[in-house]
Parts: sequence; C-alpha cells; structure tokens
Amino acid sequence: MFWICLTLASLTTAVMAVTKEDISYQRELTGDYWLDGAHGELQKALENQNRGVAKNIILFIGDGMGPPSVTAGRILAGQLQGKKGEEFSLTFEKFPQTGLSKTYAVDEQVTDSAAAATAFLCGVKTNRKILGLNARAQDGNCSSTTGANVHSILRWATNAGKSTGIVTTTRITHATPAGAYAHSPDRDWESDRLIPSSEKQCKDIAYQLIKENSDINVILGGGRAYFYPENYTDPDPDPKFNTSEVSRTDGLNLIQEWVAEKKEKGVFVYNRQGLDQVDVSSTDYLLGLFAQGHMSFDVERNASREPALHQMVEKAVRILQRNKNGFFLLVEGGRIDSAHHDTQPVKAIHDVVAMDKAVKMVLDLTDSSDTLTVVTADHSHVMSIAGYATRGNPIFALSDLDGVINTKRTLDHLPFTTLVYANGPGYKVPRPNITEVETGNVNYVSQSAVPMKSETHGGEDVAIYAHGPQSFLYAGVHEQSYIPVAMAYASCIGPYAKEENKLCARPAQNIPNVENSSSRTSIPRQLYILLTYLSLIYITCHRLVL
Repeated sequence: MFWICLTLASLTTAVMAVTKEDISYQRELTGDYWLDGAHGELQKALENQNRGVAKNIILFIGDGMGPPSVTAGRILAGQLQGKKGEEFSLTFEKFPQTGLSKTYAVDEQVTDSAAAATAFLCGVKTNRKILGLNARAQDGNCSSTTGANVHSILRWATNAGKSTGIVTTTRITHATPAGAYAHSPDRDWESDRLIPSSEKQCKDIAYQLIKENSDINVILGGGRAYFYPENYTDPDPDPKFNTSEVSRTDGLNLIQEWVAEKKEKGVFVYNRQGLDQVDVSSTDYLLGLFAQGHMSFDVERNASREPALHQMVEKAVRILQRNKNGFFLLVEGGRIDSAHHDTQPVKAIHDVVAMDKAVKMVLDLTDSSDTLTVVTADHSHVMSIAGYATRGNPIFALSDLDGVINTKRTLDHLPFTTLVYANGPGYKVPRPNITEVETGNVNYVSQSAVPMKSETHGGEDVAIYAHGPQSFLYAGVHEQSYIPVAMAYASCIGPYAKEENKLCARPAQNIPNVENSSSRTSIPRQLYILLTYLSLIYITCHRLVL
C-alpha cells in the first residue's frame, strides 16, 4: 500500500508541476478549450445588461489607436509578461460591449483629430481642422464661426452639476483635449502668436481654456509654453524646445492668472513631485502642465520628473469623485498618434500599453454599477501587421517563417518587420537589408511603401469598448458623433437632461456589478477533475502512511 501511495503521490506532483504556459498551450490544441471559452463569453454577454443610470462618465481616446495598434498592443503587453502574446487581452478588450465607429469627416474620407474630437465630444461631425464648430465653419476663417458653436459633453456635465476633468499626454491645447472646451476654425491656433493678424478676433485655444472654461476641475497634460508670455522663464525648461515659436505676444501669463483666480481652492504643478504632493481631499481645482510641449513617450519618460498617464488619471479620479453628483473625465493617450506619424512603432505601441494601464486604474477606483467607461480612438493609422510570423515572435522583430527570418516570400529576398506602414518617412529605394538592424530599438523607423514626410491617418472604422450603465448602447456600427449622445442618455445630461428621458424619469436602480464577475476556471474540465482526484488520493494515502 505504501508503494502504491508513493507512486500516486509522485504522479500527482508531476502533473501539478506542469508549467502554466505548457498547460495553456496544450489547452489550445483541443476543441473543448475553444468551445468552453466561447460558452464563457456567451454567459457574460447574457449577464451584462446594466441598464442603470451612469453617475460618472469616463471617455478614453487612444489617439490613432486603430485595430492594428490594439492588436500589436495586446501582443506586446502579453510578451512583456513572458507570454506568447497573441492570446493576451488588454484590460479594455475585456469590456462586455464592443462596437465600431465610422470616423470620416464632413469634408474628408479620412478624418483628422480635430474633426474627430468635435464628433466624439460634441455629437456633431465637422470639417478637417475645425474644433467645437459645425461644418459651416471654414478652415482658418474666423468670420465663418458666427453661429457655428457646438457644445461638448464636458459642458453638458458641468451644467448638470458634475465635476469635469481632462487628462492627456499631449499638449492640453492639442486637438483631442481642445475639442472638450474650445471653438476654433483652426486647431493650430493654440497660442495667440499662432493666429494670423487678419483673424485676431478669434481667441486662441489656451486663452479659451483658462479664461472661458475656468470651471473645469482637473487639467493635466503638456504645453506650458503656450500659456506663458515671451521672455518668461519656465520653471523646468527643456533646452530642445523653442519657446519663441509659441509663447504669447499678448503679455498674458495664463497660468499665473489661473492661480490667482483659484486662490486656495486650486493647485498648479509642473512635475511628478508636485503631482504626488497634491492633497486630493482639499483640492477642488488642479492644473498640471508637465512639459513645455507634448509630454514624453512612455518608453522614454523620465519617471522621476514626469508622471505616467495612469498616475495622472488616479489623481484626477480621486479629486473628481468627491462630487456627489458625479463627474465626466476625458483621458487621451495622445502620443500613440505622434509615434505613428514618424513610423516608430516601438514608441506607439508602448503608449497603447501605457493607456491600458490607465484604464485598469480607472476600473480599480470606480464601480461599474454607476460609472460608464468607454474606450475608443479618434482614427486609425496605416500601420499593418504583416507576414506569417511564428506564434510568439517578438512583435517588433523581423517576420519569420517556421522560426527562420522570412525572405522566401519577398521578391527581393530581403526581410521585413511584422509592423510596417503603407506610407511615411521610412521609404527607401532600393529597400535596405535590415537583417542586422535592431528593429526593437525605440528610435527605429519602420519601412513604408510610399514616401511621405509624415505618415498619414487610416480611414477604417475603429473599435468602441464600453463598460458600465447603458454600455450595451454601443453594440453595432455607429457614426462617431453617436458616442457622446449615448453617454448623455446614459447619464441624463445634455439633450437628455429633461424629464422626457424615460431612463431618467424613473428612480435610478443600478443593478449589482456583474461585469467583474469571475469567469470559469481556465483549467480544462478533464485536467481539473484529474488534479482533484489525484489530490484526494494523495491526502488519503498520506493519512494511511502516518
């Protein structure tokens, strides 16, 4: 009996010693694994019908985060955790509701970020380069803005008594954040210096933020230089940044004016240390500008001086959620777009992963029973995931075929990377041999098919991921302008603030949070039963031997 028990004990130990990665791969070889997974997803879909009212709304925009960027981000995030990567899921990919957004502008097949921001924040599609104005406004024409103003969901939330905030890794006056508060016929009018003398009757975007939107509670991002007058000494100057191109000519120090207006209720910070010291329990207004221009790419960020996106988001949520009426928060992972324009996928995809970390932070701080969280993009880019690389091949590496660098399928018999671009600055003739090139280097410029100084946006639909009250409204294919309208309905604000809104006319009865319910065990049923059986035998034998 002793030897039988010893054998069974050894067998149990051996079975349980199988690595998680091996088990995962073996599971994939069976049909039951995929069927069980689909069944689990189906059960979640049937359960997740949260029809309550959204007290809080959080909108994440991955600037330029089209489907290829999401897929590459998923793979990178998995590989950073030692997995093959393809089987991994980003936090927002686990949201129970998904849809698609059609991103074209009124005048262009492929949108820019300004027209897109006006759509997903104001509910109105407009022309290229236009912010917070309908399509009657003309690019660079101030007189065309008369009667063309449209208001954003941030303004709707403020009017409903909610707190509001904007967090971005770009300049706070850049297209996406500016879409929440500005009205401008030219997205580039971020400082008064940048407005032509013939159009000075229009106010620049930085001025509009400070002087006309002083009720925004949290403002975090970059772009300090656009708020200071010329010859002003920046508190943390970047020697590479030319302030003379953007500093103000009107003599205004907008940051100083903001501080004076807020007095003890507000705090201005310009580095990571300052942000860390902010007391969220006593701060009603927070202005943080952490760079003279854009903030750094996450993979290049100096963590001791510049906060990460998720750190800014945490501070913002903790301040905003003190309002019993709820809040609206716009969060942008803005440097994804910048890197794609330079065809630098390492920077772009690391910023996708950084934004996903911010999404996770939001889920940790909020309750999906009363918080609607939506993740989407303003547009895509022309990066694609090419070739037939082996499962688990590093996402920034050369595409391989059966474990060998793939040159058999290329007519010039030269290798290529998995991530390539349809156009951009990486075009070279003849195509260079990049066999010895470190394509995973942060500054690597990916090859492109068409020569351009700057890579372009892509026009395909982008995904919408939704979680929380009324999130099912985002299932299907929608105009990009639908996004804030559905949010307003879910939160009973803006056009749906009146009692005619049936959702808001009845008492709010938010259902329990079922969206975070744990899924079924990831171990196949047969293996689970075997392990349980062997464990029982082991325990029984152990007692007998003793």
